[in-house]
Amino acid sequence: MVYQVMTKKRYKYVPKNLKELLVEMKDTSELMIDLAYSAMIYDDEDIAEEVMHLEEKMDMLDYHVKMGAMLSTRRIEDGEQLLGVLEVAAASEYIANAAMEISKCVLMDISIPDRLKVALRNADETIVKVRVNEESEMVGQTLGDLELDIEAGMWIIAIRRNADWIYAPTKETRLRQGDVLIARGHDEGVPLFFEKATNKIYTPRKVIDCNETAGFEQAIEIIVEMKNMCELSVGLAYSALLLNNKDIAQEVQSIEQTLDEMKYEVQELVLEAACSMESPSELKGVLILASASEKISNAASDIADPVFREIGLHPIIAMAVRESDEIIIKIEVASCSPILGKSLKELRLETETGIHILAVKRDNRWIYSVSGRITIHENDILIARGSRVGEEALIEMCTCPVDLK
Repeated sequence: MVYQVMTKKRYKYVPKNLKELLVEMKDTSELMIDLAYSAMIYDDEDIAEEVMHLEEKMDMLDYHVKMGAMLSTRRIEDGEQLLGVLEVAAASEYIANAAMEISKCVLMDISIPDRLKVALRNADETIVKVRVNEESEMVGQTLGDLELDIEAGMWIIAIRRNADWIYAPTKETRLRQGDVLIARGHDEGVPLFFEKATNKIYTPRKVIDCNETAGFEQAIEIIVEMKNMCELSVGLAYSALLLNNKDIAQEVQSIEQTLDEMKYEVQELVLEAACSMESPSELKGVLILASASEKISNAASDIADPVFREIGLHPIIAMAVRESDEIIIKIEVASCSPILGKSLKELRLETETGIHILAVKRDNRWIYSVSGRITIHENDILIARGSRVGEEALIEMCTCPVDLK
């Protein structure tokens, strides 16, 4: 397929609520990243095209944010607060641009090694595409009825119905036979989600050993880690904004520096591997993915920048983070919580609640490398992202049990 360059449209300004614009930019940019990885993993040109169309929407939203901010500024103090709004909006646009780069791999026939596609499915958060079988229990039910986020830890981010797309479906969205579901979530929930939708047993995709070099294998491992880390940095960046927390903003800056180094390491490994491969052209896609992850981390750093530089944050920024599709959650674990002493692996929060723990604050110390081995202590402060339904489940787990007697 020949990739067509889209012409920029001329926009007409219509007064819009800045908070609502920020929410839409955040949700759309994150959706674009998920769809872009889905398009790349499944070689789906339709999904890749949708990412390109969403970029047009992002351009329009960015235009309205800039116009709204300029028209709202009357004093220096107003300008300083709105500067943070513009930085967050611009960072969302950068994330959208990174998604476009990933999608272009599909639209421009830039090959991606199968081994990398399989590895990305096993990342911290994976992307799954399934078609709803006519005999599936999902047919006729709403997403609210199914509660897939707390039943399987999967989040439906888009639905393709015939030739139409439904983005960020709500709990009222009713599924139909033949719907193609694009979902994001923890890999442990994939088999259950797949079987619910298809009435078939999930069989993990296997990859044929093509005797790649050790350097190439290492590059793939780094790419997967870069994807995990750049997604973590975005979540932490929005957490820093919501909580106005400089420590978290500092960690976002640190992740950005680490990803810069990892990108250069991937470039070096790819150059070494190219010398011993019969078809080194497929390595181009590896470099594009490394670059995209690094750009996403740069955008996350920009999101956290107003906190890091102690710029006065406009109230609508925190409001926008709380009102987006995927919210940031902060909760303290009570002394009588039933989860005290249990590890995150035992709790299986990703599959039981759809909640992903980003960081833990314990005794004035932050833990960002959150693994399944971490046990929950009294007064731990958990920073997480997920749905509002998942938030309710997490609150119930972290507070004292209700005595119904």
